[in-house]
Amino acid sequence: MQRSIVKSLVAGAFAAGLSLAAGVAAAADTPVTFQLNWMAGGPNAGFAAALAEGYYKEAGLDVTIVQGNGSGNTAQLVASGRSQLAYADAVAVSQLIAKGAPMKIVATVYQSNPNAVMSLKKANIKSVKDLAGKKVGVPSGSSQTTMLPLLWKANGITESQINTIDMPPSSMVPALLQNQVDAILGSIDAYQIQAESQGAQLDVYRFADHGVPTVSTSIFASDEYLKSNPEVVKKFIAASLKGWSFALDHPDQAIKDLKKVFPEVNEKLATAELAAITPLFCSGGAKYIGKAEDALWTKSQQLLSEVKLLPAGQDPKSYYSSDYLPPASSMRACKS
Repeated sequence: MQRSIVKSLVAGAFAAGLSLAAGVAAAADTPVTFQLNWMAGGPNAGFAAALAEGYYKEAGLDVTIVQGNGSGNTAQLVASGRSQLAYADAVAVSQLIAKGAPMKIVATVYQSNPNAVMSLKKANIKSVKDLAGKKVGVPSGSSQTTMLPLLWKANGITESQINTIDMPPSSMVPALLQNQVDAILGSIDAYQIQAESQGAQLDVYRFADHGVPTVSTSIFASDEYLKSNPEVVKKFIAASLKGWSFALDHPDQAIKDLKKVFPEVNEKLATAELAAITPLFCSGGAKYIGKAEDALWTKSQQLLSEVKLLPAGQDPKSYYSSDYLPPASSMRACKS
């Protein structure tokens, strides 16, 4: 009788110990809220994969991904202290850093921006230089428009040779398809997909391939969060890059993961978006996915200061830190 009681007590204690250990392990996951730059879609598939495939969980992180409504707004959220860890265009973030906002870019996913000029193939525009004398539709109020002078300069044409026409973003693709303009300024992850989904055959001239390579969409954080949570940031970046590597190798599953995390996502559109942005991960002279090289930051500072998007003379290293990236040996190398 006593032995049975002892066995029961030992078994109960052991079970309680397991339950306690499980509870402690569960409690050990550090909550992290990650603010996106835009609504969920193909451009966020790597983060969704990191969540759905359990990479954040393996790193001891309990991650919540929050959708956004523009890089500028996301950058302001971190600058004002309302968010700590986020994802946005590097230019929008750097502009605020240059004005004194206490934050840093810690990993770069898009090694060049997705901006592009595109025309219908039947227009027979075979180079950026061929746009001289043509009508180019540009989206009203877009930051892309500010960078156009760099594209013209890099390709030996002047602004006066181009007839740019401001129009609402929703009118851009219809205007191109209806031959109201010869070309439009857009991006490979948006307008190009919209036009091609309607059967358009396009010639596309990416800024990054035609003299305007600039650092683009990146993970960044407030200085306070980086100081207080350096190991959390390192784990988050490593897990996120693992998620992006998974998305590049298994795009179909990554889109399913995206749909699981964000049920409202249009899978067909997200699939096209992910395919469109894939070339951006290893552009701009990148050696590793997730890390923009110092030379690209220097070039970006030079180019962007020419059109006053960044102040001249600013030290590029004031915008970013590579201290939170995984060691090169565990990062995915770009193929040469």
